[in-house]
Amino acid sequence: MSILRLDKVTKRYRDHLAVDEVSFEVQPGTIFGMLGPNGAGKTSTIRIITTITGPDSGQVYFRGEHLNKTHPSQMGYLPEERGLYKKMKVGEHLLYLAQLKGLSRQEADKKCKIMLDRFEALEWWNKKVEELSKGMQQKIQFIATIVHDPVLLILDEPFTGLDPINSNMIQDEIFRLRDKGVSILFSTHRMEQVEEMCENIILINKGKNILMGNVKEIRNRFKEHLFQVSYKGDLPSSFSGGLELVRNEDHTATFRIPDQDTPNHLLQFLMGSGCEIQSFHEILPTINEIFISQVKGISHE
Repeated sequence: MSILRLDKVTKRYRDHLAVDEVSFEVQPGTIFGMLGPNGAGKTSTIRIITTITGPDSGQVYFRGEHLNKTHPSQMGYLPEERGLYKKMKVGEHLLYLAQLKGLSRQEADKKCKIMLDRFEALEWWNKKVEELSKGMQQKIQFIATIVHDPVLLILDEPFTGLDPINSNMIQDEIFRLRDKGVSILFSTHRMEQVEEMCENIILINKGKNILMGNVKEIRNRFKEHLFQVSYKGDLPSSFSGGLELVRNEDHTATFRIPDQDTPNHLLQFLMGSGCEIQSFHEILPTINEIFISQVKGISHE
């Protein structure tokens, strides 16, 4: 059973159709990427999932039940626009937010200190939020998002303002939560992290779902049959069987082979020409390249 399922969800604000029959599922213990340019409808979709607003039509299911106002207590939501009270002390602030999520004072105190220690931030307990850097505040907000052990974690640009060390710390925690069975809905513009972290994605543009599926399968779906070869010696002056030399620089060449052909043909041809092959791999399009082509309406298929 999926942890979250949207079925043809639509949301309109006056004359603006923000979400147009969007459907997708998030499975337990997975990281699901929700991608799209600014104004695509991602935030409007998240607001529906967290019951901040309701859909005009369509259905949302959480753990097999129709979404209702009790379900957000089982979610953790890190919005893109952060919202900490600058004058409060870190410990006081975390205790307040944890108790809003249903933890007792004693339980909140214990869990908040464990989380601060895990993030190497326990010494911040008595510091005011305004004394912290933007990156430190981001870590505090992340702790507040997960301290109540949500089963669904919704992260909207979670790495904004973090240096590489703290980005890795947050990323490691996201993986740890996934491995515990937590489902993560991850909205971001950083495509390299999508490839690294997400099993499945949905691409939304102008409120519509225009691409969805497994990251590896999508990259294979849009491949252009390009192969990169590092070699010693000289390449032949001409190529047979539909092989196309796309570029060649510093003994690294990129070839395109016919759709119906196999890479063995290219390897056999090069080895037969006397080249010494040092490395050979297929070039798959990045999620960023696919994202741009789909948003601009350019098909690689």
